[in-house]
Amino acid sequence: MLMRKVPGFVPASPWGLRLPQKFLFLLFLSGLITLCFGALFLLPHSSRLKRLFLAPQTQQPGLEVVADIAGHPLVREQEPAPNPAPAAPAPGEDDSGHRASHPRRAGWPRRTRPTGSREEAAAVRNNVIAALRSSGRSAPFTFDFNAFRSRLRHPVLGTRPDESQEPQSRVRAQREKIKEMMQFAWQSYKRYAMGTNELRPLTKDGSEGNIFGGLSGATIIDSLDTLYLMELKEEFQEAKAWVEESFHLNVSGEASLFEVNIRYVGGLLSAFYLTGEEVFRIKAIKLGEKLLPAFNTPTGIPKGIVNFKSGSNGNWGWATAGSSSILAEFGSLHLEFIHLTELSGNPVFMEKASLPHRSLPPTQTREKCTCSLSLQVRNIRKVLRKIEKPFGLYPNFLSPVSGNWVQHHVSIGGLGDSFYEYLIKSWLMSAKTDIEAKNMYYEAMEAIETYLLNVSPGGLTYIAEWRGGVLDHKMGHLACFSGGMISLGAEDAKKEKRAHYRELAAQITKTCHESYARSDTKLGPEAFWFNSGREAMATQLSESYYILRPEVVESYMYLWRQTHDPIYREWGWEVVLALEKYCRTEGGFSGIQDVYSSMPNHDNKQQSFFLAETLKYLYLLFSEDDVLSLEDWVFNTEAHPLPVNHTDSSSRAWGRH
Repeated sequence: MLMRKVPGFVPASPWGLRLPQKFLFLLFLSGLITLCFGALFLLPHSSRLKRLFLAPQTQQPGLEVVADIAGHPLVREQEPAPNPAPAAPAPGEDDSGHRASHPRRAGWPRRTRPTGSREEAAAVRNNVIAALRSSGRSAPFTFDFNAFRSRLRHPVLGTRPDESQEPQSRVRAQREKIKEMMQFAWQSYKRYAMGTNELRPLTKDGSEGNIFGGLSGATIIDSLDTLYLMELKEEFQEAKAWVEESFHLNVSGEASLFEVNIRYVGGLLSAFYLTGEEVFRIKAIKLGEKLLPAFNTPTGIPKGIVNFKSGSNGNWGWATAGSSSILAEFGSLHLEFIHLTELSGNPVFMEKASLPHRSLPPTQTREKCTCSLSLQVRNIRKVLRKIEKPFGLYPNFLSPVSGNWVQHHVSIGGLGDSFYEYLIKSWLMSAKTDIEAKNMYYEAMEAIETYLLNVSPGGLTYIAEWRGGVLDHKMGHLACFSGGMISLGAEDAKKEKRAHYRELAAQITKTCHESYARSDTKLGPEAFWFNSGREAMATQLSESYYILRPEVVESYMYLWRQTHDPIYREWGWEVVLALEKYCRTEGGFSGIQDVYSSMPNHDNKQQSFFLAETLKYLYLLFSEDDVLSLEDWVFNTEAHPLPVNHTDSSSRAWGRH
């Protein structure tokens, strides 16, 4: 030992130390230890402290949730993703589902997060799952993004050739023009209103609105999938960076369940399915959790407003004195909530979403719990199936307390529209296994045809509104989505009805086109009537405005894909020209106050749905059919694409009836 080499040192014990020397040595050693630990705890709060006490962690899919399995905690904003999915293959790069048959195209920037090989990650994850099961604990929930992408029947962005080698064509030039419009709308928003909900292009500032509960960036979330679709890579990265760094959910206002669901939740879900970026999945799940208090009613029918701070809920004051929930709002949750269940596996949704006053046994497994959100929206169906419907029609107002209709006002436009849309799309999204949704849709269509469908003296087919047995012979712009919806549902109708539904879809879409063609601006009014000798025209100024709505071009897109009749592209291009002439301003796109004026005033608002829906549907109208193929995707009512379930492996969430 070192001490034995010191001159004059004579050992006095088996340890070679005298008692005073031993005391001094121990005193020195304890001081040294104290100094080391003091320095350690004075280090800044960072990963250095963790490295000294915790074994290094490799970021592999599925491992981050192992510590959280027993309690199934809610996702917290600052926590790492519980089961990171690999980033999506860059458009045109190797995709396991399409590697052999599709050419490469210029790629998107990949994430720089280090990952181990897929084989290593899978092996470690499987070992962890096996160990947990052997100990009697449930396995962590995982979502296999690569497996999901391999099940798609078409590349997300289609198989069109590299545009640098594509011959110049009129359709390509039209598509590029629409892409330029999107780029201009985004850049204007970014320059004048970044982070706010919507741009005000005339005053060149932003507005927050009062329906999002304090959430910000509605235009950003709504734009994500459109930017991705159009391969505006730089703009997409700007939007993604804002979501990562600035999209905060710790807000405390009152929010519309419907608007937050279709715009924010739908936009985040779509962005995740297109890219595999975990930030979108985690934010979507957290936001879904914040919406659950809306369902705390005696019937399970949600109220239209949720207070993010208190967790209380309520209805709009104008909805029959605040006593009613609205059909289009509580009926337009199914698509998004099914996917929240699919991507979370978190039993908190089951606890909040089970049928009224019921809960699962505490021994319920995670596999059984992942159907929770679908149970929530299927409870809505249960109430609707049970309640008596006047002539088979669904009125727009329902009491969430009693479960009874409050008024007998029926409309396939505003207040009712997307309820019917989500029935047929739920059937399609389930890979045609959701028989309940299919039956409800075709039963509703039979009643609509019997009691609401009319043909004007001028030969225009329209769907009127019904008020306690009395018809209002008008259609709203919102009702013009129905041409596309009916064309979507034609294929799975009874054989003898298929041709009829295809023709009906074409006739309704033609009527909506006429509402555009008969205006001075070639843009359609908010509502149009069929009386007093005037057809497909607004009768008062309060219905003559256009706020960049998408429903007419939405139907053009669906009818084009179903028929390839060039008339739909011709009509779509007319809309593009009208938007450029009357709605484009120096600071962005704006709605107009009177479509019958050749010099209309602007309303100073670039709606977020203009970027999410109007421009997306126009772009798809001039794209090939396999770009966001309808075999693989359904669009929610904000035009956010959500995938069709092509496999039975997730049947616990999608369900069979």
